[in-house]
Amino acid sequence: MVTIAIPCLNEERWIEACVEQAVGQDYPQDRLEIIVGDGGSQDTTRAILDDLAKKHPNVRWIDNPERIQAAAMNAIIKECRGDVVVRFDAHASYASDYVSRCIEVLERTGADNVGGAQRPIAESVFQRALCAALSSPLGVGGAKYRSADQEGFVDTVWLGAFRRRVFETVGLYDAHAVTNEDAELNQRILQAGGKVYLSPTIEAHYFPRASHASLAKQYFRYGMGRARTLLKHGRFEKLRPALPFAMVATGAVMAITPALRPLLLPCVGGYLAVCAVEGYRVGRQEGPVTAAVTATVFPVL
Repeated sequence: MVTIAIPCLNEERWIEACVEQAVGQDYPQDRLEIIVGDGGSQDTTRAILDDLAKKHPNVRWIDNPERIQAAAMNAIIKECRGDVVVRFDAHASYASDYVSRCIEVLERTGADNVGGAQRPIAESVFQRALCAALSSPLGVGGAKYRSADQEGFVDTVWLGAFRRRVFETVGLYDAHAVTNEDAELNQRILQAGGKVYLSPTIEAHYFPRASHASLAKQYFRYGMGRARTLLKHGRFEKLRPALPFAMVATGAVMAITPALRPLLLPCVGGYLAVCAVEGYRVGRQEGPVTAAVTATVFPVL
């Protein structure tokens, strides 16, 4: 049995398509259950879920009074019957063989958690610029799950398909983590001797943020989540998540240290110049406007 777990909150725009794609998986329906954990939606999400549950006998939803995604995942894991738990997010689109590919990769690799690349769907100039920035090491620091051609054992993946027994070994999601809950869980899996595997055959797409403001809010929350992970574990499995902390800390030290303050402006200028050059390099195929906007995205990331 496989459980598709979908955390959601106020997702009336996305939830029906997400659940229908879950139901439309080519995996045998008699071995598939879909559970949505709703965090008290105030829009029409719950009415939509009621209709979907009436339409599809293997779909149901449960209440998530804690409202955050990690708590929703934990509630679903406790309720589910699946030997494998496949996470879906509402703001994404999934290939019809997504679940089948996850199961195949789990069996082939012996990993405890598998996932695919985070492929973006860009509709606006800003979204195309963001996608270009995320294709650059300057934007993501070499996160392998951002690349559609990477395969192998990694430190974390997007979403994830977990052997349920791994939760008995390492525990559930950190129920207090508002963000970064997936990376923190994967860190515990690795520390316990488990394995996480990335495969490009597992195909899904996500809808990126559409403005500087919404992106800044998202990445501020990511930063808070990563800081929480660092405080909890004392370290990251890889150097990559520590780089933004090091950059901000260095800038702060230079700003408050009189002897170093004269170096701050040249360093900031140098960083902005690098952003401009890299923005042109990765964004020029989408045109000069997109390339220019790409340069402004890097500082937000």
